[in-house]
This record gives sequence, structure tokens and C-alpha cells, in this order.
Amino acid sequence: MAMEVTQILLNAQAVDASLRKQAEDNLKQFQEQNLPSFLFSLAGELANDEKPSESRRLAGLILKNALDSKEQHKKIEFVQRWLAMDPTFKAQVKAFLLRTLSSPSPDARSTASQVIAKVAGIELPHKQWPELIGSLLSNAHQLPAPTRQATLETLGYICEEVSPDVVEQDHVNKILTAVVQGMNSTEENNDVRLAAIQALYNALGFAQANFSNDMERDYIMRIVCEATLSPEIKIRRAAFECLVAISSTYYEKLAPYIQDIFTITAKAVKEDEEPVALQAIEFWSSICDEEIDILEEYGGEFSGDSDVPCSYFIKQALPFLIPMLLETLLKQEEDQDQDEGAWNIAMAGGTCLGLVARTVGDDIVPLVMPFIEENITKPDWRQREAATYAFGSILEGPSPEKLVPLVNMALSFMLNALTKDPNNHVKDTTAWTLGRMFEFLHGSALDTPIINKGNCQQIITVLLHSMKDVPNVAEKACGALYFLAQGYEDAGSASSPLTPFFQEIVQALLTVTHREDTGESRLRTAAYEALNEVVRCSNDDTAPMVAQLVTVIMMELHQTLENQKVSSDDRQNELQGLLCGCLQVIIQKLGASDPTKHHLMQYADQIMGLFLRVFASRSATAHEEAMLAIGALAYATGTEFVKYMQEFYRYLELGLQNFEDYQVCAITVGVVGDVSRALEEKILPYCDGIMTQLLKDLSSNQLHRSVKPPIFSCFGDIALAIGENFEKYLLYAMPMLQSAAELSAHTGGADDDMTEYTNTLRNGILEAYSGIFQGFKGSPKTQLLMPYAPHVLQFLDSLYLEKDMDDVVTKTAIGVLGDLADTLGGAAGPLIQQSVSSKDFLKECLSSDDHLIKESAEWAKLTLSRAISLPSY
Repeated sequence: MAMEVTQILLNAQAVDASLRKQAEDNLKQFQEQNLPSFLFSLAGELANDEKPSESRRLAGLILKNALDSKEQHKKIEFVQRWLAMDPTFKAQVKAFLLRTLSSPSPDARSTASQVIAKVAGIELPHKQWPELIGSLLSNAHQLPAPTRQATLETLGYICEEVSPDVVEQDHVNKILTAVVQGMNSTEENNDVRLAAIQALYNALGFAQANFSNDMERDYIMRIVCEATLSPEIKIRRAAFECLVAISSTYYEKLAPYIQDIFTITAKAVKEDEEPVALQAIEFWSSICDEEIDILEEYGGEFSGDSDVPCSYFIKQALPFLIPMLLETLLKQEEDQDQDEGAWNIAMAGGTCLGLVARTVGDDIVPLVMPFIEENITKPDWRQREAATYAFGSILEGPSPEKLVPLVNMALSFMLNALTKDPNNHVKDTTAWTLGRMFEFLHGSALDTPIINKGNCQQIITVLLHSMKDVPNVAEKACGALYFLAQGYEDAGSASSPLTPFFQEIVQALLTVTHREDTGESRLRTAAYEALNEVVRCSNDDTAPMVAQLVTVIMMELHQTLENQKVSSDDRQNELQGLLCGCLQVIIQKLGASDPTKHHLMQYADQIMGLFLRVFASRSATAHEEAMLAIGALAYATGTEFVKYMQEFYRYLELGLQNFEDYQVCAITVGVVGDVSRALEEKILPYCDGIMTQLLKDLSSNQLHRSVKPPIFSCFGDIALAIGENFEKYLLYAMPMLQSAAELSAHTGGADDDMTEYTNTLRNGILEAYSGIFQGFKGSPKTQLLMPYAPHVLQFLDSLYLEKDMDDVVTKTAIGVLGDLADTLGGAAGPLIQQSVSSKDFLKECLSSDDHLIKESAEWAKLTLSRAISLPSY
């Protein structure tokens, strides 16, 4: 059955394009005509030590890609396809794969490990290939080192691929025994030891029972800690990665080991090579993350002696941890500010220091201030930069009472350093630190403002001056200005101290966007983000100046469209996206209130014309931003938006059909909602097309699942806009809602991501029901909804009984109960009385702490009592 594929596989990697194309076509044809034989031939190629390494590598890769895909719908298809294949074929493929684990070629062994894990990922959950783990474990003890290494690697990949509940505890124990034996310092072969540590990293999620047993846990922890002292750097690094993973997976089991771990990590941070030291710092960052989460979850509601599952490791380690982290700040690299992806000891230490500040709050300040005071004026730039970085790192976490006096003392020093320090690193970090001051200690919520009429002018002058500095410093100055503006967001109509400088700030930011070197760092993006924030947080006094900005941005957008006729590049596309984003903010600002709206309306036609031209270009980013901006324009222009619909509709339809760029599709769905709210019944002529496309999207298994909840919400928006005219879509929309509701009602045991998605889906479904009920209210056709009422009430009951709704869903759900009673009135009375929701759920919501839930429940109570018309209700 096997076919000779060596030459085709080699040709598929040839330099000659025509030879390559022919080989790729041959492979594709073979796969389509006889998949089992194709996979069998590839597995045979991979297992044959006499074949060239290039053909074996590609055979393994194609095999792996035939079993798995990043796209969910393809993955499901591949799984079904493999499960349906003849077991005899599959057994032969698997035998080839297991045989390859003993190959002398490291490449072939590693590829086989990955493919075996992919097959295991499909078969083990279906109770197939039960002998796999046993046969691998028999390899793990006595065979030659390369086979042991490949076997441990395979076990690790399998643990990464399958969920813990598909492997029996007996097998888990044996896997961990094999892995820990491979990690032991008595293992002479470093490759085996490294594979064992990496396998443990992947198997930690399986080890719940073992970590609950003191003896087993002690043994695993001892072996991991010993491995951090190996002479081999890769082993030390992998061992620390394991400790990091243990710190988050088994935080509550760490107390007996934390003292030893501190000693080991401190030694690594001080003396070891950078890749190892980074992981040692990461351990403490991970502990901070755990403690921040625990303390946030329990809020301030507990006394010191209550049973909060927090061990306060960071608080206890502070006197030792802080000096260790401060020392790392002095290990900067010369060019770290130029490289966006840079990550080194100093940056890791500063990040960890910031997390420690968020974990312990005020306690960190007295431990860090002496370091800052001692180094901030030193002649060596490293000491000045480290001191500034330390200060910036501790500004989130401690209380304003503790920080504001320090910031008030430091502010003018920092402004001076930003202008006059001779070193760019110091200026970069100073501008970042100012940004953090404005982000955390400036705003209407604070009693003692750090920015006042006295220093506002100096701050703006310095920031605008720094925007002319080298790109990385200018970018941080734009960031600081962003937070400066954001602090005045809630000032309302009160005059913001920035108002007198508005024109000057906008001009300076526009100048930055035209700098020749904006490609370096994120300067241009940062400038537009700051400009958007300055506009968003401005008040009515500056509306005429914002209106002038409209013409400037329109001209620039027009220019990019003209340039695209000549040549298209990524920078033009990115700029188009930024300009559309800027126009969106301006539209929202001017369109938000009647006094300023007239400034916008005079340009509406031209703006819309430009957006439509953007759709003709090829950039997905620009399409997203233009779509969002059109949504804002529809909201601002209301029913007058109808004049653009004829031309805009085809782009709306294209957006709804765009499965590949699913973000564009999701945004377009949101814009359909905006347009429906703006046009109300004037959207009716376009509804057939829109509803057809939305129903198609829902039926497609190619569309990313995240787009489905907004589609349901969109049904609600359309129904609300066209009222009883939604009648003709009920027959199609309601069954879709019904089946999605049944799926989303019961999710027992889902992980966090799935629970979050399910709640988003439920909310979308409920918003659809709400819109449909409200849309039909007062219409003679309300009786058309009666057949659907039992199901809606059943859905609400099952959500209530499931007990895993978040607050948003709870509010929408109780609102739907009110909408149903409000629209159907007495006709639904008997049904409502039979439902759990109308009693227990309503009662629970009426006593909720969340005032929005309570408000919805009060309204629902009113409509229910009218529908049931019983005084006892």
C-alpha cells in the first residue's frame, strides 16, 4: 500500500519553483485520492533510517498537519477523519511512529514525538490506544539514552495535548515516576535529564493527587530544586521554568519550600547567566500574580486571622527580595530602549518590583526610597536610570496618601531631568515615570491633585519639548501626555487646565506624526493615541478647534488614498487606520452633544466619502477602523444616515461575509447594530439582505465563535428598529436562538475561558430576546411571540438554576423577564407563574448589591405584577 514518496518530498523543497509546485500538487492529489495510503507512506518515510533527513522531516510535518489545525472547524474535521479510518491502517501508522522513537536521527525522533502526541490527543479521549502509555513507559527505563530522551519528550507532548481527566491516575503516577527518575542528578545523560524536566513542566496539571501527598510532593520539589544547580545551563533554566509553573499551579502547597527557593533564586539572580536569572526573577513575579489575584478576589473583607488562602510570601520576603531586585536594575543594556522586544535582567527586575508594589502596597515605599535618594543624582547614568525606574515601578499599589507627598517633591526634579539629563536612557525612563505619575496619581478621584494651575504650564512645555527628542523619548513623552489628558476626562463641563494649551498641544502632536523617523519605536501610533485622548477629554470650549482638526485629518486621509494609487505599503495602511481611528474619536466627541454637533454635520458627507474610499483599499486594519468610525457617524447623524446606505450597504455585506478576518466581521456586526439604532424603521429596505447574511454566518462552522454572540445582539437591535416588521424573520431567528440557548444553559465543569465565552453568548441571546419583545410591544401582532414564551422562560429558569451567570448576564436576564411580561401582558400570566425565575430569581435580584441589577429587577417586578395582576405578587 505504501507509495514511494521520497523524491516528491525532496522536490517539494527544491529551489526550482516549477519543480516545487509540481511536487506540492502531487502530494495534494495523493492525499485527496487515498488518505490512508498517503499517511501510511509518510509514516513509513519518517521511520526509515535509510531515507534522507530532509524528506523524513517534511513527511513528519505533513503527517502532523493532517491531524491538527489552528482553525477550529478544520481541527474537528481532521479528528473525525482520523477516527473514521480503518483501524488496521491506523495501527500500522502508529507502529511506524513508535519505531521512529528509537531512530539514530534526533530530528526524526523529535518529529515522531510530536505526531504521536497529536494521535494521542485524538484517540485517548475516545478510549482508543489504551496501550500507548504502557508501551512508552517500558521504553523509559532501560533503553539507550536517545530512545529514553525521545520517550520522555513524547510523554511531555502527550500531557500538553490531552486533558488530565483522560489519563488514569495509575498511568499518571507511572509517568511522573519515569519523569522524576529521568530528572534525577544520577541520570548521566543531559539530553534525557532536560527532556524529563520539560516533560514534568507539561505534566504538572496531571499531578494534583501527587502534590496533595506530602512525601511525593517533597520528592518532586527536591528533584526540581536540585536540577536548578545542574552544571548544564539548559537544565538549570528548564528547572526554574518548572518552579515558575509550580508557583502558579500549586501556590497553596509552597510554604515548606519557600525559604529554600528564595536562597536558590537569589543565587541565580546574582551569579547565573541571564536566561536562568530571568526565570528566577519570573518565579517571584508569578508569586506576586497569585497573591494579587487572591487579595483582589477577597477584597478588603477579611480580618488578618480569617482563612484567606494567601500565604503572604511576598510580605515576608520583602526585606530580602527588595535589595535583590534593586540590584538587578543596575544591569541595563546599552541599546535596550531602541529594541521593542528587549527583555533583560534590569527590565525583569523592574517589572517584578512593580508587581511587588501592587502586592504589598505601602510597605514597599520605605524599602525603595533610600535606593532612589542615593542614586538619582549620581554621575553614572546607570545609577540615575535605575533610581528613576525604581520610582516609576512603585507608583501603582501604594496609597495616594503615601505617594502624593513624594511625587510632589519629585515632579520638578523629573521635569528638569527630562529636559537636561545628558543620557537618553535616563530621559526615556523619566518620561515613562512621569506617565505613571499621571496615570495613577492624577484625576478627579484624588483629594490632593499633583497637577495644579501653578505647574501645569511647566509640565506641558517640558512634554512638548521632549516630543522633539529622539524617537524612544518622544514616544514616552506622548504616553505621559496621554495620561495627563485622561486625568481630566471626568472634569465634565468644568474648564480643564489643558484648555488654554489645546491648540498648542494638538499642533505639537501633529508635528510628531510627520517626523521622518516615526517608524522607529511606536512613535507615530503613540502620537495619535495621545491626540485622540486629548480630543476625547476636551470640553465644549474647544469644540471649534476640534472642528478645525477634522479638516486636517481628512486632508491627511485623502493624501494616503492618493498615495496608494502610486504604491501601497504597510506604513500607508497603518497610517490610514490611525487616521480613521482619530476621525472616530472626533465624531464621537462632536456628535455627543447638540451644541457641538453642527461643527460635525457640515463635514459628514466628505467624511463618509473618504471612509468608502478606504474600503476600496486592501488593508484589513484600515477597514476595521473605518467601520468603527462609520458606526460612530451613524450614531451622530441618526436617521439622516439613510442617504449613505445605498453606497455603504455593499461594504456592510462584504464585511459580514469576511470569515477570514473575523475581527472585521465582528466589527461589521456591531456597526449593523449602530446603523439599526440610528435609522430605526428606515433600515427596513436593507433588512432582508442583512438578516440572510447574519443567519448564514450563524450556520457556518468556519466563522470564529467570538462573532456569534454579537450576531444575536444584532437581531435584537434590528427587531427594536423595525418592530412588528421583524415578523418574517421570527421563523428563522427564533430556532437559532433556541438551539444556542439550550447549548449555553448547561456548561458544567467548563474552564474559565469557556465560562467567559458562554456568558458572552448568553448575554447576546438575551439581548436578542429583549429587542424582539420590546420591538413588538404595543403591536397587534404580539400574539406571534406567544409560542416562543415557554422556551424563553425555560431558558431563564435553567440559567438561574445553573448558578454561574456573571452580573452582566443576570441584569440582562431579569430584564428579559420584564420585557416578556411587558409585551405579552396577561396572556403570559399563567406561564410566568409556573416559572422559577419569576419568584426566586426575581427575589434574588431585588436584593442584589449591584444597583443596575436591582433597577432591572424593580422594573421586572412592576411588569410581572401587571401581567399576573395579583396583589399578592
